[in-house]
Amino acid sequence: MPLFVVDYSYSAHTAAGRDTYRSAHRAWLSELVDHQTVIACGPYADDSGAFILVESDTTSTVAQLFTHDPFVIHGLVPDHRIVEWTPVMGRL
Repeated sequence: MPLFVVDYSYSAHTAAGRDTYRSAHRAWLSELVDHQTVIACGPYADDSGAFILVESDTTSTVAQLFTHDPFVIHGLVPDHRIVEWTPVMGRL
């Protein structure tokens, strides 16, 4: 099944809201990890965004899935992109 990178970009303006909804966001991601949809995820060390590696059928399926993220629902992700990723070397 294809892999996709969901690349979130954050802004300082949404930091307080992310703090408020972080537990709901992580609970939502945890369910996706349990269902083996999310392979790995986490914020960038500089708090500029987050990287989420997703296994799914299509870009549109991933896009629809991420409309349910509490961060997205509450307008806390001002920008994101979804890119299909083809690993060539390394280990997951």
